[in-house]
Amino acid sequence: MRLVFLTNIQDNEVLAKDVLDNNGIPLLTAGTEMSHSYITSLKRKGILFVYVKDDDLSDIKEDIKLKEAKQHAIETLPEAFNCIASKDYMATSKLIESIDVLVNYIEEQDNINTSLYEVMLYDDYTYIHSIDTAMMAIFLGKKLGLEGKELRELGISALLHDIGKTQIPHEIISKKSKLSDEEFELIKEHPTLGKKILEEAQCFSHKILAGVAHHHERYDGSGYPYGLRGKYISEFGRIISICDVFTAVTANRSYRSRYEPNEAYELMLSGSGTLFDPKIIEVFKRYVFIYPLGSCVRLSNSQEGYIVKQNPDFPDKPIVRILFDGKEDTESKPYEIDLSKSTNIIITSIVTGKDDELIAQ
Repeated sequence: MRLVFLTNIQDNEVLAKDVLDNNGIPLLTAGTEMSHSYITSLKRKGILFVYVKDDDLSDIKEDIKLKEAKQHAIETLPEAFNCIASKDYMATSKLIESIDVLVNYIEEQDNINTSLYEVMLYDDYTYIHSIDTAMMAIFLGKKLGLEGKELRELGISALLHDIGKTQIPHEIISKKSKLSDEEFELIKEHPTLGKKILEEAQCFSHKILAGVAHHHERYDGSGYPYGLRGKYISEFGRIISICDVFTAVTANRSYRSRYEPNEAYELMLSGSGTLFDPKIIEVFKRYVFIYPLGSCVRLSNSQEGYIVKQNPDFPDKPIVRILFDGKEDTESKPYEIDLSKSTNIIITSIVTGKDDELIAQ
């Protein structure tokens, strides 16, 4: 399958993956033949790209187990959020079941193709955001040596990290412009509000509560609500803070555009030791990739190809399958370049359309 931006998609191309709305509900399903009306509708909903079938990239396939794990969480999370916020704690068993599905999936994987461009398509305050944050936190936790009950509790904490926002006026949460100082001060209360909600449930561990309360703390003490620094911030809080910022900077806002992949990556790394725990950032650096599988890139030697495999430890140097000759822009016999070995070649841009490229330098 191939990632294609809606600015460059053609009629009659066939979807290889479902296209979901901001609550995880399918807008179009895999196998749908694209048309002008479908493309226009997706653009209006803020969808940036889709995956389509491509015979030259048939070895890139959707992870069905991952799809099922996320879908299970999507189906249970809205009810769980509402029930916990309204003090109906019977829903916590469904929440834990969803986390168990995600944890079991991630424990089976040596790697997850988490890329900076794929994580967020929608507004930050959605169930998709919570699920992606939880999945990333579980994966980083696993790589940091957490397992079993502790890994499950980390997932629950990450999934519920923004539950305190249910106590903030909706007009502030959904505001389409930058917050005023007074509004931001109110927003800063959501970690403590979230902790209070979960405390009242009397069924969440201290570690889960600490992760929710600390996810906006920063390693140098510049965060909120307590101004904690270093190891005084709970381990769950230090992990979730990275995942939360990661998803935020790769999302569009009404008052700013999303960061491009390389910009977001550099931003995260630049926060090591100041905003973020350097030990966790090292794990992030190894396993969170910049360019998604199936995306088209242009190389410094003017050749064009598609990302077909990632290289751990080298997130900006994947394996690229070359399909086009750079000089004549004509199809060539496919072959692959491992950018971790061909050190004289780099990715210069993601190809989004004929006249629109995202510069990677």
